[in-house]
Amino acid sequence: MNLILFGPPAAGKGTQAKRLVELRGFVQLSTGDMLRAARASGSELGQRVARIMDEGGLVSDQIVIDLINEQLTARAGAPGFIFDGFPRTIGQAEALDSLLQSRGEQVDLVIRMRVDDERLLTRVTKRFEEQGRADDNPATFSRRLERYYEDTAPLVPLYAERGVLVEVDGMGTVDTVAASIDAALKQSA
Repeated sequence: MNLILFGPPAAGKGTQAKRLVELRGFVQLSTGDMLRAARASGSELGQRVARIMDEGGLVSDQIVIDLINEQLTARAGAPGFIFDGFPRTIGQAEALDSLLQSRGEQVDLVIRMRVDDERLLTRVTKRFEEQGRADDNPATFSRRLERYYEDTAPLVPLYAERGVLVEVDGMGTVDTVAASIDAALKQSA
């Protein structure tokens, strides 16, 4: 099972992904985590990542695809993979499709967590005030939300056309959202 969780920043994707990892044994492929691990590994790919990051550049889609391929190979027996933070653009979706096709696989399910932007901003502002997370700064968050709608939201119709998109209400409780995701997984199986 190759699963993508979609939704704007702070929609609860990470919370739901952790739950699927714990309960179903899925592997969460977080691009940020993979880049940090590659950098720390000292491998040839990790050294390339470190150079790019040290120069303040953005790591290319191909490097991210290479990292994903490494993880898919290393964890080939896993019951499922959750793509977290990737794809973010049409180009990245096409690159992921090519990689999966080369492995005889595909994106099986895309779960879009629909949220109310104003309530989300309130949630993030409260979290920023309580925890001081830099990425929850309301101004920073607004830019991240804007970027999501510009870059990532266009992927929704792409996956809808393929018949793999399921939408869930992301504004419910953690358990309510989890139940909706479980139902989508059951229906997809």
